[in-house]
Amino acid sequence: MTKIDTSKPESVLPTPSHTVGPFYGYALPFRGGEEIAPVGHPDTVTVHGYVLDGEGEPLPDAFVELWGADPDGNVPTTDGSIRRDPATGGYLGRNGVEFTGWGRVQTDANGHWYARTLRPGARGRSAPYLSVCVFARGLLVHLFTRIYLPGDETALAADPLLARLDRARRDTLIARDEGHGTYRFDIRLQGEGETVFLEFT
Repeated sequence: MTKIDTSKPESVLPTPSHTVGPFYGYALPFRGGEEIAPVGHPDTVTVHGYVLDGEGEPLPDAFVELWGADPDGNVPTTDGSIRRDPATGGYLGRNGVEFTGWGRVQTDANGHWYARTLRPGARGRSAPYLSVCVFARGLLVHLFTRIYLPGDETALAADPLLARLDRARRDTLIARDEGHGTYRFDIRLQGEGETVFLEFT
């Protein structure tokens, strides 16, 4: 056995590097997590984008959780996003009828995610938005942000949170309308164009 003299810093070998956890690929994904809207609902929208690191590289193993009000601005109280068969304990998935307002999406190998949900209605003085929680490797604490959907510029201009931000930072919270009920929203974890993240105390 080789003995190392720890009194001399130059003789101490560096600790090997490791990717910082936690790792979210086990047990958290569930089939149909991206299908939040009831099948065939007329107010369905698709929101999609990429989760990017500080260098602008996509993260293939991140999770995006979404919560949203229904089109009337009401927060859903319906259970059932991850239903189980009471007899077998097996996963049944969503029932495709009730809107729970919640979904969990894992990014694919290219760092891309998407969700089909209902366009949220306004609540109080806020413009309509989707609440977002991001989990990714290297994040010891998950991050919170919002996705505002364009369309009502008066409501966006009057939103209390957006009004506190300068234009460049504000734009990181507003999805881009791609037409046909589809919106693009990339989540940049740090660096140039970093998404505005919220802190709750």
